[in-house]
Amino acid sequence: MGIRGLTSYVEDHSSQFFVDLKLRDTKIIIDGFALFHRLCFDSNLDLRHGGDYDSFTEVIERFFESLFACNIHPYVVLDGGCDISDKKLLTLKDRAREKIQVAHSLSGGGRGNLLPLLIREVFIQVLNKLHVDFVQCFSEADRDIMTLANHWNCPVLTMDSDFCIFDLKAGFCPLNGFQWRTLTMIKDTHHYCIPTRCFSVERFCSHFNHMNKDLLPLFAVLCGNDYISLPALDAVFSRLSVSSATPNTKGRKHQRILGLLNWLSHFDDPTEALDSALKYLKVNDREVVRELLWASMEEYQQSPVKLQDFFQHGTYVSPYATKLGLPEWIHLALAKGQLSPFVCDALSLQRTILHTQVENMQCPSAHSISLPIRKVIYGLLQNSSPNLNNVPQSRVSKQPVAFSELKRVDKNIATVVTHAAKLPPDYWELGRLIELPLSKRQVLLLETLKVKEGILDPIPSSLKLPVAVTCFWLQSLQPRAKLYHVQALLVGMLCGQLHKMTSEPDNEELQVDGAKLLCDQFLKVKEIKVQKRLDLDTAHIFCQWQCCLQMGFYLNQLLLTPLPEPDLTWLYSGTLVHGLSQEFSTSSSVENLLSVCPEARQLYNQLFHALKSAVPAEFLPQKSKAKKKKQKKNAVSLSKHRVGIALDTKSLHHHVSNRFGVLTLDDPEDPGQGSDCPSQGS
Repeated sequence: MGIRGLTSYVEDHSSQFFVDLKLRDTKIIIDGFALFHRLCFDSNLDLRHGGDYDSFTEVIERFFESLFACNIHPYVVLDGGCDISDKKLLTLKDRAREKIQVAHSLSGGGRGNLLPLLIREVFIQVLNKLHVDFVQCFSEADRDIMTLANHWNCPVLTMDSDFCIFDLKAGFCPLNGFQWRTLTMIKDTHHYCIPTRCFSVERFCSHFNHMNKDLLPLFAVLCGNDYISLPALDAVFSRLSVSSATPNTKGRKHQRILGLLNWLSHFDDPTEALDSALKYLKVNDREVVRELLWASMEEYQQSPVKLQDFFQHGTYVSPYATKLGLPEWIHLALAKGQLSPFVCDALSLQRTILHTQVENMQCPSAHSISLPIRKVIYGLLQNSSPNLNNVPQSRVSKQPVAFSELKRVDKNIATVVTHAAKLPPDYWELGRLIELPLSKRQVLLLETLKVKEGILDPIPSSLKLPVAVTCFWLQSLQPRAKLYHVQALLVGMLCGQLHKMTSEPDNEELQVDGAKLLCDQFLKVKEIKVQKRLDLDTAHIFCQWQCCLQMGFYLNQLLLTPLPEPDLTWLYSGTLVHGLSQEFSTSSSVENLLSVCPEARQLYNQLFHALKSAVPAEFLPQKSKAKKKKQKKNAVSLSKHRVGIALDTKSLHHHVSNRFGVLTLDDPEDPGQGSDCPSQGS
């Protein structure tokens, strides 16, 4: 949620409202949404090129290593879908508009903070790798976090100002004061701790004439949060003398907060204060406003959800999910983060939000390309609604349910209605999806992604889904991708394998050295690209690929992973892929880049060969004639300086090709190349 202006107000008075702590040997409940935002935005990560997920992974790992070093046991609680009452819709629309403006600013070289598209999925994968306990709530998590923290009497780590209102036994630590990067040693011990500040609701209320803590929820709803904003209350504020003539926005908010708290401190309880406030409204408005304010104040009370049962016994019961009548396996998969909030929103609201990336604002939303995948997701989910439970299947199949999508149109947002795909009868019942054999679930996934069975057999398991998604992307793009776009994506996919080669102790020294050399070259490409201006056309094409990957990932999850879930932490690095695309579009070739690591070269060719086998020729790009001519000229020039070692080089290439079964990398018309490059493109 969040109360306007309250965070900055308490920060400006931190010495009065906060106490200093040295944190160790404790449980801590972490607001996951706030954490991955702060780690992403406060770590000097690139935000223009679609996400450097490998760098973000390293930041997450360092954060939790700091907690483990201090014997702090983290429990991460993530928000799920939107509130089932949909009372926050206007706030969500406002934030979506703001993100579009931020994306536009970033695309032109300006500043701003915008989460890369797959950041949440990467965060969850890292939590799983580190064995960090976490849960994904069915909707907003604030009340569940408060209830769990009080049950365990431990602090909360967050940046949400609503936690100034909750009556937390052990308080909350704001993320911007949580000094996890600079551990300190406790005097006369060998134990580390994390210096931090903790908000004290007792200090806060004492500062305002020892105000009753029960008045704080009324303060929150009168002040205005994400759920409530009543113009009628402005008349109340003017009569209570809590408005300010200060021209500065921050100053006006602070004066309003100060005046409202001072006024509330004169009352014994919320009922008395509310009666006093409502007398300034028209008689006809009073009861309606009273009911709305009381309902909003309920958001600050204990939650009926017992997260301790999930962490201790693996059981999760949400009254909202129960009310929807969702299948048990869906309920549990959502809690475990094995299904996305996107699915949760589609189930509960039949509406989804498609988040804007740093893309070309003059083009249609990058999400347009993945619409066929989303339609299949909606088709699988459409029979979960209570309104459809008693409708005969034969009738449901003829009447696909309409889903609303909130997405970017130009530089604004719009709600677009789309209908679920009509699926075969085997897929009509969401509750029985778990009973379908793997083969049937895989068939639906591959047909949706336009890939035939068998094409993916030679591909490493962790890359099967990304290659399938790339096949779909190539066949759906308008305008078509260039060869260097495809090459850059495939080379970027090698990072995970290179990481394994350099980190596994049993690998041969020669193999590790080659992988390290290639990783060093990748780092140089990333460093150069960060300094250059964003190519918007290329950015849009890669945004479209991420949209396909996102929805392919969600569909694979919903079908209970008929293809292995890819490791997103090493799959895409925006600055690397953009940099490689630039290199390959000019003079560099994949052959030259990968020559230092035959294993990476072999894997690249397997990926490329799979694309060529799966994608019809008319969708495959080919190298431009200008680049062919330039590379041929460079090759001739280079050969004049290598006459003395030509035979040795040829011999080495023959040895490597025989040993690793290396396929060709570039264009079939190049001297010495085979036929593994696309034959036709745009």
